[in-house]
Amino acid sequence: MTMPTPDTPLYNHPLPQIEQWLQDMGCEQNREELNTWYVQKPSWKAEIELDIEQINVRYINAASSTQDIKRSFKYSLTRKDIQDAVFSGP
Repeated sequence: MTMPTPDTPLYNHPLPQIEQWLQDMGCEQNREELNTWYVQKPSWKAEIELDIEQINVRYINAASSTQDIKRSFKYSLTRKDIQDAVFSGP
């Protein structure tokens, strides 16, 4: 499966390609809620939800606090922009 270029808006990616991209980024899919993904990096972890109009990200216990940080990104952003924003951490 050939991935569109990184400067392509995410809404131009078929769902299987978005799922493959998330797997390539080290995310694991929730087997009960298929629109929810989890990623853990050395200094942070997050829950990623593929919503109807946007991607919602919740950084769990972010920034050395007990509070979560929530961010949303429209599918009209490019895959590169979303990747840079989400995977750079909280």
